[in-house]
This record gives sequence, C-alpha cells and structure tokens, in this order.
Amino acid sequence: MFKKLCIALAVTGALGVASQTASALDVKLELVADGLVHPLIMVSPPGDDRKFIVEQNGTIKILGADGKLMSEDFLNIKHKLPPISPDFDEEGLLGLAFPADFKKTGKFYISYTMRLRGDADLGKQLWYAHTNVVAEYRVSKDDPDKADQLYERIITQIDWPQFNHNGHWIGFGPDNMLYISTGDGGYANDWGIGHNVVLGNGQDPASLFGKILRIDPSTDPYSVPKDNPFVSKRDYAPEIWAMGLRNPWRCSFDMGGAKELFCADVGQNSYEEVDIITKGGNYGWRAMEGNHCFDYVNPNTHPASCNTAGMTMPIIEYKNGSNPEFAAKGDFEGISITGGYVYRGPHKPWQGMYFFGDWSKSFAKAEGVLFAGKKSGDKWTKETIKVTNMPNFNDYILGFGQDNQGNVYVTTTRNTGPGPAHDKIYKIVP
Repeated sequence: MFKKLCIALAVTGALGVASQTASALDVKLELVADGLVHPLIMVSPPGDDRKFIVEQNGTIKILGADGKLMSEDFLNIKHKLPPISPDFDEEGLLGLAFPADFKKTGKFYISYTMRLRGDADLGKQLWYAHTNVVAEYRVSKDDPDKADQLYERIITQIDWPQFNHNGHWIGFGPDNMLYISTGDGGYANDWGIGHNVVLGNGQDPASLFGKILRIDPSTDPYSVPKDNPFVSKRDYAPEIWAMGLRNPWRCSFDMGGAKELFCADVGQNSYEEVDIITKGGNYGWRAMEGNHCFDYVNPNTHPASCNTAGMTMPIIEYKNGSNPEFAAKGDFEGISITGGYVYRGPHKPWQGMYFFGDWSKSFAKAEGVLFAGKKSGDKWTKETIKVTNMPNFNDYILGFGQDNQGNVYVTTTRNTGPGPAHDKIYKIVP
C-alpha cells in the first residue's frame, strides 16, 4: 500500500512502468459516493447490484442498488485493529472478497491487520509490528445488509515484522480458490529484522512474504490446492502461487478475456510496475526492480547486469520520483502505484484496457495520476488519463472498484491518512 509517513520519502519507493506515455485518454468522473474514510476498494458480490466499500479505519459500507450510500455499516471491526494514525498508515482493514456461492452461503472474506497475536514467539513479541489476518465472515440471518458481528473464522495469520508493505489484497479466482497478495514484510530494500539476509523475502521460497498465495478456505483449517506449483517442491512454502514481489498493492482478475490476474507492485526508489501473475512466476524482487537489476545496498543505482534466469518482466513500468536523479530532472510519473481493473463495461473502445493509477506524484500535496494500459499484439503501453470534467482533479488515488457490468471506479482522498470522513468514489465514464 502507500508508504508510512515516517519513512515516506527516504525509504519508500513505488513500482513503476517503463513504457512511455504515448497520448492522453479523455474521461469523465461521476461522483457515486461521498463522506467516506479512506475507501481502499469497492467490490460487488457475484450477481449482486450492491457495492461494498472497504474503509481503512475498519468499516465496510454498502452502496445500494439504488445508488444511495446506506447510513449504517455492513461490518465494523475497528476494535480488532491496532491504532490507526489519521496522518498516514498502512495498517487497517485492507481487503474484501466474495466467493462465487456468496448468495447461497452468505460467507465472505476480509483481510486486516491486528495487534500482534498473543501466541507469537518471544522474538516476534519484542520486535514485530502486528499480525496480518485473513478471516471468514457471514451475513446476518436477520438482515442481508448487515454482517454477523459475532462470527469470525480465522483463515490465515502471518506475523509482520514492520508496519508497512502489507499487501493483503484478497480475491477469488475463476477456479474458486482464494488468492492473497503479501508484501515483503516492510521497511525498505527487503532487509532488516524479519527478512532473509541473503535473498530477501521476495526470493526466499520458504517465506510467505513477497508472494501471491493460493489456498482453499472452504476447509478448516484451509487446504493447499494440489495443483499449486510448489506443492511437492522441497524448501518451498506450498501456498505460494507466484513470488518475487515487493508490495503488491491491489490486484484483480480480468472478468473477461483470459481471466488474467493483474497486480500493481509498488517499487523501491526508481520504478513502478504492473505484472500479469502466472502460475509459478517469479517477478524479480529483490534481485530486480521493474525491468532493472537491483542492489539493496545502493537502491538508487542499478547494476548493469544480474541473473534474471526464470524471472518474468512487468508488462508496464514507469519512473518513481523517490529516485533523486529522476526527481531532479522532473523525469518521473509518481511515487506509489495503485492497481485497478480491466474495463469490461459498455463502452466498446475501452474494452480490455487496464485502468490503474499512482497514489501521488508528491507526498506533501495530492497529485494522484490515473493511467490506462493498452495491449497491442503482445506488448502493453500506457496512457495518462485526462479528466475533462474536472480539470483540477489531483486527489490521492487510494484504490479502484468494479461492478458486475464491468464498469471501473476510482476511490480518492485529499488526506494522507484516514482522517475526516469526506473521501469520494467516482465512476470512470467516457
């Protein structure tokens, strides 16, 4: 996710795309919800016209089929979270996923950070920041617009060494398995307490950090699908579907086409990237940042060569302003990428375009950027989006949403942290 304030400019880096912006795409933004607190994502259950909004401070709200925001929370787990800073934070309620049979079972899944669990070992209790959780919830029997606050089944618990780089987008694939993105554990350069000294967590096959995990949550405890790529491979965590990620901040399955999994992976100091995640793929971190070799001791300079055998390059990359050289020249397009969705709505010219953004070109003021990725043949390019009905639009870009008709939405704020309740969600339209 976006980076912690205390290390924001020195330690943060965002993943980027190296393709040049060829042109601008004109869009309009239609306001669909207001008065929110840091909305990170908006998700519609299968076959349901309601839209569920995840607020970072621990609540889920419903935008009804009538287009009106319901006054009462669908779910409130504020009591489960560590204290969330209103100035800037990467902890909180981070993800929401609905299985294909949600209408029948009423079950859904959330991801969030909680205080470090009490049964963590002593070393973690002394140094670790929190525990990241994926949990099963269910809808109240009495009210379809309310969750059962008394029911929770913990699916996964991962103790987290630092407060940042949590990842923890969650989503069900077309195979009905649950996919979980995990960041590298936090801090910068994938090193320090809780990090593999030699490889970094991203390249450590035994670590759950810096990965895309794939599990079956329908069993208790969860089970690992037999066709996961490393199930029978020694020294690999069997949950791993793909590896080599730094902080995959928002992923999504294309609801059309080949149903591919897109992830935006936040970079260190120099490059932001978009990846298409495939079974067993290795996306480079910490050996690489985007298309470039990476030296964790000298993160602003990139070695001319490195071992890239077996690694998958991003489909899109762009420069990050955290690199002093890029910043001095003004040669950058953001500081922290935010993943979005492939458009599958009614506007035919946009079919198959991947809408995403960057949190901001600056930490000090809101300068969020919207992008659209286009595929031609086997190559992807990106365009910067121009908002024609809001020429001064430059909010911080928090996340995106998609409805069951394939339309794409963007969630925005004017605050660096989950502060006053005046954040907005817009529908992206021609």
